[in-house]
Amino acid sequence: MSALEAAVRALPSPSSAWIYDPAAFAARMARLRQALPGHTILYAMKACANPAILDAAVRLADGVECASGGELADAAAAGAARLAFSGPAKTPADLAAAAACDRPLTVHAESPRELDGLAEAGHRGPVALRVNRGPALPGTHRMTGEATPFGIDEHEVDAAIDRALDLGLDLAGFHLHAVSNCLDAAAYAHHVETALDWARRAARRFELRSVNVGGGLGADPRGPAIDLDALAAALEATDAAGVELVFEPGRYLAAPAGWYVAEVLDLKTVRGRAFAIVRGGTHHFRLPAAWGYSHPFTVVPGPREGTVWSDVEVRVCGELCTPRDVLHAGRQVRSIAVGDRLVFANAGAYGWEISHDRFLGHPRPEQVVIV
Repeated sequence: MSALEAAVRALPSPSSAWIYDPAAFAARMARLRQALPGHTILYAMKACANPAILDAAVRLADGVECASGGELADAAAAGAARLAFSGPAKTPADLAAAAACDRPLTVHAESPRELDGLAEAGHRGPVALRVNRGPALPGTHRMTGEATPFGIDEHEVDAAIDRALDLGLDLAGFHLHAVSNCLDAAAYAHHVETALDWARRAARRFELRSVNVGGGLGADPRGPAIDLDALAAALEATDAAGVELVFEPGRYLAAPAGWYVAEVLDLKTVRGRAFAIVRGGTHHFRLPAAWGYSHPFTVVPGPREGTVWSDVEVRVCGELCTPRDVLHAGRQVRSIAVGDRLVFANAGAYGWEISHDRFLGHPRPEQVVIV
């Protein structure tokens, strides 16, 4: 029996749980190091902030990228040696916290207002301008290449540079995160190359020390991941001499390190369609509803009760009072019964972190770590 299956079977009934394996995170990080030799890797903790995963990131990545004041405090408390602070709508308190941070911290400034706030807070660390530049990349969430609320308009970069320098800020470079979940290695490599070229041209009034190309390394929850061999080959001739090239993966590292588990509470047929109703649902694992897809699962037989259904297509729904609480729209299973546990793999990124567990006041899922 694998460690995962043992953890699934050991859950109290009725079970709804998140199971995490830091070793899976470490394996992905090792693979990423091979593909991006000599470059800086910051873990985007927005993907998964489970303490065991964050601890692995603190040990194995070069630092942690945070997107809120809360994440900044948690990453610092976890012992991150280096931090980056991203995200729109930073408050004066956020900027003051960045200025007071006792370890190396780069702030990714989203607007001229944030530059003013950093100067007022007395921030002395590096600052990178987040810029909406370049064509859109293939992926699930495009941040640049079209009108989005992220970053500074490309046509306003010169004015932002002047403002940062006039304020006496330590302008180090640019933050050019473009997309989430890009599975096209050639397109991502082109993004890196053009980001470096653009940054060198844009940094006419200051010494360019850093280009952060963001995250976006794809790991689709249905299985496919970006081809790191192809990416490494495409980046082999990349000239980053004199500039620190920074990557901020989150999804790629965390996705295979987490599983969502939901126990079957009821089986029924309504208007000719078979339903498996589970403890938990999209308030614990929101990604399938947010993206509008069916997340693959396996059935781990539990202490079965009642009739065992065989060779049936079931729609997997949760315990919420909404028809949108669907984890899988319909999958053929060999057998299923009340008491079985459904295990959703490759769920560690943007799973629990984006869920809305307060709806209806159901108990929270268990949090289990494989050691």
